[in-house]
Amino acid sequence: MKAAGLPTLSSKERVALDLLLGGSRYGLQLVADSRGALKRGTVYVTLGRMEQKGLVESRHEPAAGESDAIPRRMYHITAYGRRVMTAWTTVARALALEPGT
Repeated sequence: MKAAGLPTLSSKERVALDLLLGGSRYGLQLVADSRGALKRGTVYVTLGRMEQKGLVESRHEPAAGESDAIPRRMYHITAYGRRVMTAWTTVARALALEPGT
């Protein structure tokens, strides 16, 4: 039986979670707010993987004005995603300490 541990997060997933802690966003908003860490070509693949892991949820937003426009998808962090991000932050801080402190 495998012991449950800290879920793995890619650097892109950590960036997306960190941004989503500040509130819900569209995929392209995450790209814009990430200062180059997230790219248009991969952000939706990353968000899809995160949704499968239970870190984020999404919902379709109605298209504004144009009836034939594709509805946008709004992403927000889940309670589980918040716990994972808190755990990752705690681990990162602990590993950043100098040996013997």
